[in-house]
Amino acid sequence: MSDEVLVTGATGTIGSHVVDALADSAIPFRAGVRDPTEGEWPENCEPIAFDFERPETWGFAFEDVETLFLLRPPSVGRDRIVEAVDAAVRTGVGHVVYLSVLGAERNPLLPHRRIEKHLEASDASHTFLRASYFMQNLSEIHAPEIRERDELFVPAGDGALSFVDARDVGAVAAVTMTEPGHENRAYDLTGPESLDFESVAERFSDVLGRRVAYARPSSFEFVRRTSARGVPLRFAVLMVGIYAPARLGLAGRVTDDVERLLGRPPTSLATFVDDYRDVW
Repeated sequence: MSDEVLVTGATGTIGSHVVDALADSAIPFRAGVRDPTEGEWPENCEPIAFDFERPETWGFAFEDVETLFLLRPPSVGRDRIVEAVDAAVRTGVGHVVYLSVLGAERNPLLPHRRIEKHLEASDASHTFLRASYFMQNLSEIHAPEIRERDELFVPAGDGALSFVDARDVGAVAAVTMTEPGHENRAYDLTGPESLDFESVAERFSDVLGRRVAYARPSSFEFVRRTSARGVPLRFAVLMVGIYAPARLGLAGRVTDDVERLLGRPPTSLATFVDDYRDVW
């Protein structure tokens, strides 16, 4: 495996944790960002200009790269991701670690699955990281209601989720990019338990020492209030779609892939809430 790794989306929720995990290794790597002059980076990291919407940045970013960490930003279409993959493979990238979603293999219409199939047909080897719902959604998009109203305002109905910590996903990505034996494999990344949002509210209440309730909003109520506090309408509607599998009882599966790959149990929700307590 080459000494050169490129992480796309390096400042995002997942990419930043991939960078953190790679920082602990001796392997030099590149962080693909829109503006490489901004931010502070580990000593073994070279920030480099990369933008999926600017193909002129691709060639130099992919040069001498053997392993690519690929994620699809919500605002970037599937076709543009495929174009970037093809450019990477032509340039010499031999292994692509792709951040997908849990259950993608069962939904051929999902953009993530269509990207997976393109990677399967490419000349590069691949590793699919099919991640469950990120705990960090609770500390980001859902944080204002928890902080200001002591309320979990999530359109998930009675459904349960096998929440995974993005820090664990970043650590798994680093393992699959720096150790052999993960080529042409798919891993289902979940946390240690399946929880409905009543149980999530209980975890918050126990850790924070105050009562946090699950509001159980309808999809319409969620979009209306979320949009009213400045979240783009398109993103609010997207969140309803993201929680649809939970509402249908399809998102509670728990696996042991994180533990097998990291040699430790995945992070629990209670630990996550405690680690991020300043957010709430």
